[in-house]
Amino acid sequence: MSNEQILEAIKGMSVLELNDLVKAIEEEFGVTAAAPVAAAGAAAVEAEEQSEFDVVLMSAGASKINVIKAVREITGLGLKEAKDLVDNAPKALKEKVSKEEAETVKAKLEEAGANVEVK
Repeated sequence: MSNEQILEAIKGMSVLELNDLVKAIEEEFGVTAAAPVAAAGAAAVEAEEQSEFDVVLMSAGASKINVIKAVREITGLGLKEAKDLVDNAPKALKEKVSKEEAETVKAKLEEAGANVEVK
């Protein structure tokens, strides 16, 4: 069996199966795998793709009026509420939205002149 085949087999295992494998290796070879298990757990967390994003208005930039109009369009807020939101940047405009929606909102705001982050 090649290293690549072993890695592919490990990738297909559940966390419980990996735990049992580590215990079996420890018993068979008389070693402790505390550090590799922690690293494998961290890698598994990083491998999970983020599915919810927050769109944060960092600043209005040079054309504040256009940004306020864009914020009103995106959020459905009234003029005063949208202005207050823009004046108090950085503020979250949309929270827990899909990647596509976050990118669309970001594009609209940047087109209006705002500085935006997707987190």
